[in-house]
Amino acid sequence: MPKTKAQVAVSLDGYMVGPNQSEENPLGEGAGGLHEWIFKLASFRSEHGMGDDGETGVSDDVLRAAQENIGAVVMGRNMFGPVRGAWPDEDWKGWWGDDPPFHCPVYVLTNHPRDPFELENGNSFHFVTEGIEKAMAEAREAADDQDVSVGGGASTLQQAIAAGFLDEVIVHQVPILLGGGERLFDHLAGGAAKFELTDVIEGADVLHITYRLG
Repeated sequence: MPKTKAQVAVSLDGYMVGPNQSEENPLGEGAGGLHEWIFKLASFRSEHGMGDDGETGVSDDVLRAAQENIGAVVMGRNMFGPVRGAWPDEDWKGWWGDDPPFHCPVYVLTNHPRDPFELENGNSFHFVTEGIEKAMAEAREAADDQDVSVGGGASTLQQAIAAGFLDEVIVHQVPILLGGGERLFDHLAGGAAKFELTDVIEGADVLHITYRLG
């Protein structure tokens, strides 16, 4: 049965981005350390056109499994790009160039309308101004019998959790402290979701914690 899932790297103090985000520093101060482990992995490097080398092992297995069977993606505007307010220039096509790593329809939450566009290898971007409910409905229809992946930022994931859309989340906990920024589980009421711990896998540089939500 298709499911809606997410995966996110967080610090020991729960932050998925650091303080003082900017166009020059989109992850915030110090948050580059959240992703150093993933850049080494064979599955990540292959998916992003970085060559066929890279590390294998438990972390690569976790990442590879998390990326399987995805038929559509929902993300916030901050994950798509650094621009705020009305779109000043629709030439900006996102962080990833002409061949993003999704290879499926992507639905971007935004307050500002923008025409959809297509890129290489099945990538298409659609801009949804009616909220996460509309984005999820369109993504599930596009995904058909495959899974929907929900990406960042924190606000998008919190909305998905609060609305009961997420079936599974993998938290990649990295042993660094950021001391500020945006936490994954901020702004959620007590009991907003029921979390069941289903798996804990220790990688070389990161702990992979899987929760089922209900």
